Amino acid sequence: MNPRENPFSPGAGTPPPELAGREQIMEDVSIALHRIRKGLSGKSVLMVGLRGVGKTVLLNRLKNDAEAEGLICVQFEAPEGRNLPAMITPSLRAALLKLDRVVGVGDALSRAVKVLGSFIKTAKIKYEGMEFGFDLGIEQGAADSGDLDYDLTELLQAIGKAAKEKSTAIVILIDELQYVPENQLAALISALHACAQNQLPVALVGAGLPQLVGNVGRAKSYAERLFNFPVIGALPIEAATEALARPVKEHGVDFTPEALAEVLKQTQGYPYFLQEWGSHCWAVAKESPINQDDSILATALAITQLDASFFRVRFDRCTPMEKNYLRAMAEIDSATPRSGDIAAVMKKGVVQLGPLRQSLISKGMIYSPAHGDTAFTVPLFADYMKRTLPEPQ
Repeated sequence: MNPRENPFSPGAGTPPPELAGREQIMEDVSIALHRIRKGLSGKSVLMVGLRGVGKTVLLNRLKNDAEAEGLICVQFEAPEGRNLPAMITPSLRAALLKLDRVVGVGDALSRAVKVLGSFIKTAKIKYEGMEFGFDLGIEQGAADSGDLDYDLTELLQAIGKAAKEKSTAIVILIDELQYVPENQLAALISALHACAQNQLPVALVGAGLPQLVGNVGRAKSYAERLFNFPVIGALPIEAATEALARPVKEHGVDFTPEALAEVLKQTQGYPYFLQEWGSHCWAVAKESPINQDDSILATALAITQLDASFFRVRFDRCTPMEKNYLRAMAEIDSATPRSGDIAAVMKKGVVQLGPLRQSLISKGMIYSPAHGDTAFTVPLFADYMKRTLPEPQ
């Protein structure tokens, strides 16, 4: 069929033609942000899930929806190796610039700008990447102690007061939040907690891999009372079917039931894979309806594409020993193999493999859903490891 009309959009954070199955989380976040804006109790949200479940897409949609309601949103991704002050400062400056365009009195806003200036001046001494080519002035004695917990708390409260003065809210959206160092994550949680205690309209909507829940809990023991942690997973059959069928229906095209069954079986309902398989089904089909033979051919093409890109870029980040560990995991017939079983496959001791396991967790390749259990953060990665390394090393 015409490739120019292919409705599917596999890609990193690329919005799908049909955002199916996420209506409840979008409504829950909308309610929470509305309440926070009004000075009522509402929890910030940290979405957790594996790679390819659409967390980034959902984060972008939540930002667009919040901005449509008049909230001030800033968004950034937290890559490995970056510090939080350097990442969050440009976003907070952008938030203040957006607040400046909102009609209303501005004494609190003027002070917030100077508090940010104080924060930047002090953080430059301690953190890399804090070079900014603008002078905001300073607020003497505010956010300038050099203690990130204290300074970030003062800064977010000043910004929250400015937002309250303008009858809006500040929403900070952070992707890949699991990479924020634990002590800096603790400072962010403390600052948000202070804003919540003082009924200031500042909220965090974050997304990260499943280990984010443990990171947050270790950073601050009260975090479970400050955040909601919706799990973003594979789509149920009805939503997955809708994500495939509705986009092609708009072009007068259908899937046969057998073709849909093949795609659902191969993708297991994961949104990124649905887009990948759907795109290949469209590409190979000669006419409507897309049939089972089309979907089987699409499976072969999709796996080849994923092996060369989606899976490969993650595999290439690992050392030879880390790859061996991942291959040992794949050998075990369990979605959450035990550390002892992995060690047995590798013929090594559990304690000996501990640093290797921790390194893979830090890289976002695996996580621990329960004590002693291990799981891939990338769906279908076990099958890829078997294709790439036919035998455990």
